[in-house]
Amino acid sequence: MTPQPGAPCFARRPTVSTDSPLYLEAMPRLRQVSRDEAAAPIVTAMYDFMFGSGRDPVADPGTATGTPGDWWTTFALVPDVLEHCVAGFGLYRSPQRRLPAELRELGQIRAGWARGSQFVFSQHCKSCRALGMAEEKIAAIPAWSVADCWSPVERAVLAYTDALVLDGGRVPEDVFASLGAHLDDEQILELTYITCLYEMHATMSRALRTEWDDRDDPVVEVPGPHESLAPEVGVEPGRTASDSEGSP
Repeated sequence: MTPQPGAPCFARRPTVSTDSPLYLEAMPRLRQVSRDEAAAPIVTAMYDFMFGSGRDPVADPGTATGTPGDWWTTFALVPDVLEHCVAGFGLYRSPQRRLPAELRELGQIRAGWARGSQFVFSQHCKSCRALGMAEEKIAAIPAWSVADCWSPVERAVLAYTDALVLDGGRVPEDVFASLGAHLDDEQILELTYITCLYEMHATMSRALRTEWDDRDDPVVEVPGPHESLAPEVGVEPGRTASDSEGSP
């Protein structure tokens, strides 16, 4: 079922609020929309649905899954974009989908991990668990190719997901043939669309630093002396390249 404008597409969920420093320090890159600012029906409806009636998710953050909820308050900046996203959430959960939910979630969770989004990966660990997926399989997502817990169709879905996300859609014929041995054309199209949709969500979450993607880049210079590297870069020890400029 595709949600109607301004209406939540899922059953109402409980909410939690917390004063934990983890929430208080979370800060996406864009301005968040407070409850007082929220005028569009889709924004107020989703705020009520995700956080509880009348609650301001900026001043009082926290969702039922433990996230701050700042994805919602960020995407509320452009209500029709938020509405488009909510429609996408409804689409992949629709009873019209032919693709089994467990295979859909494999595409979503692996897309989150492969794109490096802690938010998407973490949320879909919980989604997989809610569907009854074995803990062994959830734990094996990062190194799925060397795990022996997967069925042939699951391995095909994971290989296809990597081709979509890590290789930009460059899918080897053998991978596609393996997928086609288990799924029909409609199911493959659904898997492709939903997996790429969640690669997009993973990318946006990292770029905007929403939810658990509000993390500094781990790849930074580690402080240490540089002088011992001078011979390796062609500079006399104790001198720098600038010292040599203009020397005979």
